[in-house]
Amino acid sequence: MSVNTSAASGVASNASGVILVGRILLSILFILAGFGKLTAIAGTAGFFGSLGLPAPTVTAVIVGLIELLGGLSILVGFKTRIAAIVLALFTLGATAVAHLDFSQALNPLMLQKNLAITGGFLLLAILGAGAYSIDGRRG
Repeated sequence: MSVNTSAASGVASNASGVILVGRILLSILFILAGFGKLTAIAGTAGFFGSLGLPAPTVTAVIVGLIELLGGLSILVGFKTRIAAIVLALFTLGATAVAHLDFSQALNPLMLQKNLAITGGFLLLAILGAGAYSIDGRRG
């Protein structure tokens, strides 16, 4: 059975467009969160301190940079597979640190949201950034 090559290339083109939309949607949350943390270090550090995290100011800067730079990497599709793995692990770590206390009303929802986001990043890690990306243009 032969595959219609024009149909297959149409699917590949549509897949790259869908991957682009997915990258944009995943990246927005992380770009905004990282920017917010980096422009409000004292407040972020105070929150991290309340969670018992070590060196809360340094942790706030590191977390903000991971979110901002990782989100930008996903957005433009640069080193996407690596960024997706880093952000998937980061999201699971953030979930473990801040969203497993189910006496807090929103934490069950935050857990589910973060697991879904992790799933999106794992798909990006496997599929790559698609044609509409820096990675797609480089190789």
